[in-house]
Amino acid sequence: MDVASDAVPIAELLDERRHLLDVARRISGSHRDAESVIDETYRRWYALTDAERARIASPRDWLSRTAGGICLGRPATPDRARNAGTGVPGTGHDELTDIVRRRLQARRSGPADSWEHDAVVRALGEACAAGDAAALVSALSPDAMAVFDGGGKVRTLVRTVHGGRQVAHSLLTLLGPHPRTSLTAQSVNSRTGLVVRCDHTVAAVVSLDVTDRRVAQVWAVLNPEKLRRWNRSPDR
Repeated sequence: MDVASDAVPIAELLDERRHLLDVARRISGSHRDAESVIDETYRRWYALTDAERARIASPRDWLSRTAGGICLGRPATPDRARNAGTGVPGTGHDELTDIVRRRLQARRSGPADSWEHDAVVRALGEACAAGDAAALVSALSPDAMAVFDGGGKVRTLVRTVHGGRQVAHSLLTLLGPHPRTSLTAQSVNSRTGLVVRCDHTVAAVVSLDVTDRRVAQVWAVLNPEKLRRWNRSPDR
C-alpha cells in the first residue's frame, strides 16, 4: 500500500475531530468524557490493519459510529472505560514517534547554514501554499523522509514516508491550498519551520532539516495536545 496516498487535508482532519467531539459531547454530556471517548475511538482506528482501513469507504462515518458506540456502552466508572480496548498494542504513539525522531536525527549530515536553511524552508512553504508539485519535489532531497505525529488523536499517516516524491505528495495533500488554511514560516525549535493554521487555530507545526540545499527530513506535529501551547491566548 502507498503510505503517502493515505494523507488527509489538514482542514478535513480538524473538522473530523471537532465533529467527533460534538457527537461524544452530545451523547455523554461531558467535555472530559468526550475527550477520552475520542482518544479511544482513534485507538480503535489504529488497531485496524491497513487492509481493514482500506475497506472502509467513509472513515468519518466509521469513526462517528464507533464514538457513539463507546459513549452508549460506557459503564458508570470512568476508570474502566479508559482501560477498555487499548487499541494499539506495544509501543505507544508518543514513544514510537520519539524513537523515529532520534533515528532521523542520527542520520543528519552537517546542518545547513542559517540563511540557507531559511531560504529552503521558505521555498518549500511557498510551494505547498501554491500547490506547486514540481517546485516542492525540487525543494526535497530524493531520499527525503517525513514523520507525521498525530499522537493517535487525529487520523493522519502512521508510518514514516520515504522518498522525495512520496513526501511531496503527502505534504501537498496535508498542507496544499485551502481557503481555510494558512501557512507561515516562523521559528520552530530555534530554527525556521512552518506553522499551519486552520480557522486561525494552529493545526500543525513542521520542523525541517536541510542538507545540501534541500529538505532531507520533515517532522510534522499534528497532535492537538502538543499544539496547546501554540494556541494559548497571548494574555495567559
